[in-house]
Amino acid sequence: MINRHLRVVLAEDSVILRDGMVELLGTRGCEVVATAGTAPDLLAAVAEHRPDVAVVDIRMPPTHTDEGIRAAVEIRATTAEVGILVFSQHVETAWAARLLADGAAGIGYLLKERVARTGEFVDALHRVAEGGTVLDPEVVNHLMRGGQRRRMVDTLTPRERDVLELMAQGHSNRSIAALLVVSERAVEKHVASVFTKFGLRATDTDNRRVKAVLNYLSETGS
Repeated sequence: MINRHLRVVLAEDSVILRDGMVELLGTRGCEVVATAGTAPDLLAAVAEHRPDVAVVDIRMPPTHTDEGIRAAVEIRATTAEVGILVFSQHVETAWAARLLADGAAGIGYLLKERVARTGEFVDALHRVAEGGTVLDPEVVNHLMRGGQRRRMVDTLTPRERDVLELMAQGHSNRSIAALLVVSERAVEKHVASVFTKFGLRATDTDNRRVKAVLNYLSETGS
């Protein structure tokens, strides 16, 4: 598959890391149209350039707590067509759940120390830009803990849990089948069972796949 040219806004307060990522993405066919070292600069850059994806660190000046992911939530609310890839050393569960609350399409959350290859990061950018969901398994694990939805998750079989976790990471049925070494038909049956247990009926307008993931994650960050 030939990936399309991506326009990216990059928010990272470390100048060295930011410059390195600009150079790296440039060699992989991505155009970094603007960089930002603070959350206000990020919001301004997204409003001006309307990129395909905004890459956002969680902790940015001045307090280095949650300015970046707060800005990501604001971007999601005001510029929904812009994909968001949170790229951080930290898992901020409550804000991550809020970021996903209005739908998981076009959202990614990767941990810096767990991205082993440049190609993996660039692939995640393209998947998010195309409306996919990319969640690091460690982020999913944090979001799973506690919350009212855990009782619903407890009704799933171990294999259904495996399938749903991979769905939350943005994998297709074909990809899940390859990872679990089962048939695609078997995955379809597990997905259908998850929908049934979560009470998600087929309609013309509802994306049950996204809703299943959100049922899995949405209240675990509170």
